[in-house]
Amino acid sequence: MPELTENIVFSKERLEKVEEIIARYPEGKQKSALLPILHLAQEQFSWLSSQTMDYVAGLLSIQPVEVYEVATFYTMFHLQPVGKHVIEYCRTGPCCVMGGEEVYAHLREKLNIETGQTTEDGLITLKEVECLAACGWGPCFQIREKYFMHLDNQKVDEIIEDLRKTN
Repeated sequence: MPELTENIVFSKERLEKVEEIIARYPEGKQKSALLPILHLAQEQFSWLSSQTMDYVAGLLSIQPVEVYEVATFYTMFHLQPVGKHVIEYCRTGPCCVMGGEEVYAHLREKLNIETGQTTEDGLITLKEVECLAACGWGPCFQIREKYFMHLDNQKVDEIIEDLRKTN
């Protein structure tokens, strides 16, 4: 996994936000702020390197392993560099029954990458997730907070073209 060589430091505004988040919790319970602070870190650095996770651990006065165990559990956190857009597609049974395997095969072919890879232009990363909790609307994938449901090959093509236009 590539490591950053520069120092990991939040911007002044993000440090103020970190202080605000930590203040929401009782003294000695600052670990409760871990998830929102990891989100802030990922927003600023686009992925969570071990250096970034160590930095977050220091801000919360907790052991780095406590950050690692949370960041590696949730698929929403990126532990390696990713493209500008991360397509997280559901691989569970309900989506597969509704044609997900064929749609995702088309998606991989269209982008010329496999799950876990990023397009050559650095625009799109594919990430497989266990469930997006949209079982009745499958097949589906998510890009940031936006869900794309009832997917077929034509919809996938339109979505990819839109992503390329907004680059």
